[in-house]
Amino acid sequence: MGFWNNAASHWWIILIIVVLVFGAAKLPALARSIGQSVNILKQEVKRDGSEPAATETDEQASGSDRK
Repeated sequence: MGFWNNAASHWWIILIIVVLVFGAAKLPALARSIGQSVNILKQEVKRDGSEPAATETDEQASGSDRK
């Protein structure tokens, strides 16, 4: 029961550590990139699957990389 009473303080400590590690100047760019990643994920989930993704297969990638 004690953990749940202090859960808010744990989140504040984690937030402070993140700010110290990444720096306040990099946080907006980090949040923007996370938001873009979430949007891409949502678009891929909404895709009905009838359309194959435009990615190279392993054979195509390995064949074009080697000379």
